[in-house]
Amino acid sequence: MDTGDLRGIPLFAGVTDEQLGELIAGSTEVPVEPGVTLFHEGEPADFWWVLVEGAIALHRQIGREDTVMGKIDVPGRWAGGFRAWDEHGVYLASGRGIAEGRVLRVPAAVLRDRIDDWFPLAGHLIKGVYGTARAIESTARQRDALITLGTLAAGLAHEINNPAAAASRSVSALDTAAASLLSALQGLAEGEITATQFSELDELRLALTSSGTAVPDPVDLADAENTISEWLDRQEIEKDWLIAPPLAAAGASVAWCERAAEVLGEALQPGLEWVASTLAVSTLLGEVKESTRRITELVAAVRSYSQMDRSSLQTIDVTEGIESTLVMLGHKLRDGIEVIRAYGADVPRIEAYAGELNQVWTNLIDNAVDAMEGTGTLRISTRTDGDRIVVEFTDTGPGMPPQVIARAFEPFYTTKEVGKGTGLGLDIAQRIVAEHHGGTITITSHPGETTLSVRLPHQPAR
Repeated sequence: MDTGDLRGIPLFAGVTDEQLGELIAGSTEVPVEPGVTLFHEGEPADFWWVLVEGAIALHRQIGREDTVMGKIDVPGRWAGGFRAWDEHGVYLASGRGIAEGRVLRVPAAVLRDRIDDWFPLAGHLIKGVYGTARAIESTARQRDALITLGTLAAGLAHEINNPAAAASRSVSALDTAAASLLSALQGLAEGEITATQFSELDELRLALTSSGTAVPDPVDLADAENTISEWLDRQEIEKDWLIAPPLAAAGASVAWCERAAEVLGEALQPGLEWVASTLAVSTLLGEVKESTRRITELVAAVRSYSQMDRSSLQTIDVTEGIESTLVMLGHKLRDGIEVIRAYGADVPRIEAYAGELNQVWTNLIDNAVDAMEGTGTLRISTRTDGDRIVVEFTDTGPGMPPQVIARAFEPFYTTKEVGKGTGLGLDIAQRIVAEHHGGTITITSHPGETTLSVRLPHQPAR
């Protein structure tokens, strides 16, 4: 290739023959052949490709589809070269020949040096424009991440608040019950009951705690409390409001109370207070145990979701990540969303970046809930398909029209209201699945049923 091949191309208008010679000297002529790929989407954009003759189609992988985004068919049109101004620049599409011809392949470093020497102001402008574009994209992605983080934090706070509040209430009540227990013991001591009497009273207590009474109907429980309270009134027992509820909840009857009266005699009140207090303490301790267990489960779910104590690439069960994500989004699923799980028993563990996949599950589940406006059915299934596993999220929302599906994975494209979305959720999800794992995401939709299918290989792309 010589300067005459480039002289008639408008792109090089104003460039001298000497300058064209310098550009050609540091570059390579590459033939364009139909069906042959010159550069690949996502790879470092280390070269600037300038069309001299022929035609090149620009392809992007969207879901399963290899989609033609445009073509370069006019001499002087170009692609790539971004690393001349950005060390992280990558090809935004793959270039594949569709008509015989040739291109000038200019290394990014040569392009940068020539621009700086020939047009220093233009070089500064290009760097500024490119840097601004990247900064806008970076800011938008950070905002999307913050929105997601805020949603998860609010949901986690809501999830933890319930068991934490229950534990706090139980501990407060436990303090009262413990004080009542000590007071009852003092009353029994002052009543000078014998060891035999106390032993028989303890047997009556154990009979209640070991009876395994099922949780009573609230109405039946209220009736039992009233019956015991009336019996206590007839016996002139004070604090019937404190004694009756735990006895009724444990399944005590008037007959049980009468047996206790036979055992205790004059020490009936402190004896019943002691039994009621021990029952209350046991119940409250059970509530504290259940509340703290729930908090522990939530913390474990957060740890699993964030993968903060695990390596990036690991062998995982995808259902574990999905379940931890469901816990994190529990506040959005509780009221009007029914979650149906259809996990395949034969789905193998795979090598994956677990934390990144959890981000994918978060975006897909959150989008499904938003599409259903908080009411509907979300079906999550996993299965094997040859050497890949398939994870599908199906919602009963209104569906996505073809024109929306065609642009769903484009950066910054969103159908949500202003302030509710950045248009990066599916773009990020696709990048994680396609670029980091060698998988695909596809969408099929009609009114009342939209399915996003994620296909993942057993090992990620490296």
